[in-house]
Amino acid sequence: MGPLEGIRVLEMGQLIAGPFCGQLLADFGAEVVKIEPPKTGDAMRQWGRTDADGHTLWWPVIARNKKSLTLNLRDSRAQDIVKALVAKTDILVENFRAGRMEEWGLGYDVLSKINPGLIMVRITGFGQTGPYSDRAGFASVCEAMGGLREISGHPDRPPVRMGISLGDTLAGQNGFQGALLALQHRNSTGDGQMVDASIYESVLSVMESLVSEYDGGGHVRQRSGSILPGIAPSNAYPTKDGGTIIIGANQDSLFRRLTALMGQPELADDERFCDHQARGRNQAEIDAIIGEWTQTKPAKELVDALAEVAVPAGPTYRAKDMLEDPHFQARESVTRVDDPTLGRSIAMQNVSPRLSASPGTIRHTGPSLGQHTTQVLAEWLGYSDNEIARLDADGVI
Repeated sequence: MGPLEGIRVLEMGQLIAGPFCGQLLADFGAEVVKIEPPKTGDAMRQWGRTDADGHTLWWPVIARNKKSLTLNLRDSRAQDIVKALVAKTDILVENFRAGRMEEWGLGYDVLSKINPGLIMVRITGFGQTGPYSDRAGFASVCEAMGGLREISGHPDRPPVRMGISLGDTLAGQNGFQGALLALQHRNSTGDGQMVDASIYESVLSVMESLVSEYDGGGHVRQRSGSILPGIAPSNAYPTKDGGTIIIGANQDSLFRRLTALMGQPELADDERFCDHQARGRNQAEIDAIIGEWTQTKPAKELVDALAEVAVPAGPTYRAKDMLEDPHFQARESVTRVDDPTLGRSIAMQNVSPRLSASPGTIRHTGPSLGQHTTQVLAEWLGYSDNEIARLDADGVI
């Protein structure tokens, strides 16, 4: 059933940030109706890698558990349909540029009068207010301005990006959290509200003490490659079979167990490495010593041996490794879902987090374009077949 069973959501917008918020709501049981442009649909239907038949493999994930309703939002009749749907909606998620919804007569000031309990989640690059609010805000730009890019990569090279759209998904998750908080507020007061989630602030919020370190001590974090300066040993180390493992042994007790396993217990009492501060000062030296040891053994042997002595360690996985790992399989961290469009099942990451009493679930993959238009208009608004046919003929749906 899911904890959000009975909650109705309209998802507007496209690409990643808003739809990821909608994905999370749908994963936990909400009825999410995704509004897409007729004929073209969300651009995510074409984004990402494809299978041998040319079908995108991202759409089935980000649109899973949702219904698809097509509406030409530039048409006043479509705007009226949105207003009618809002009257029966708990949460509306949109990620258009700030002001676009107002241009269509669908701002919060209008919609909240139709439904005072409406929760409107608005996800943009720079938020609904401020001098940058009207700027286009892709995740790449907002990750840079939120501080993430400047500290990502190696100190002797330009900043790098992660291989995922992290800013978008962080903003989508913030929108999801805001929706849940607003639902709790509505449970107490009966009132809806607007949730303003920006990509740059979503990135900024996970930057730990970066701002405070500068403001309070003049410290400027720098790019540091695969380490955190002063936190050692905690790094990626080479293995005999050409792989890489991550070892985190930056506590005194962990470091002592690691050095004993390495056959070099004296390192734990060496003045260069005997405590956290000393290891931080001599980080490169201790990493070199550990790397000499790891490259004499294959990755699996190392990880198993480290697990035996309770030192955190793990290999750097690719998708193939995740599909084959027995722990992933036992917990169904990656699951297979039948996809009618593909004509087969597709593997995807499972719902997270796990709830013991009311867990989320993947009910189906991303829908075909407009698959639920007739159903939603009939069930939610009572439209007749003739009315729906007329809207279709006029290009409204």
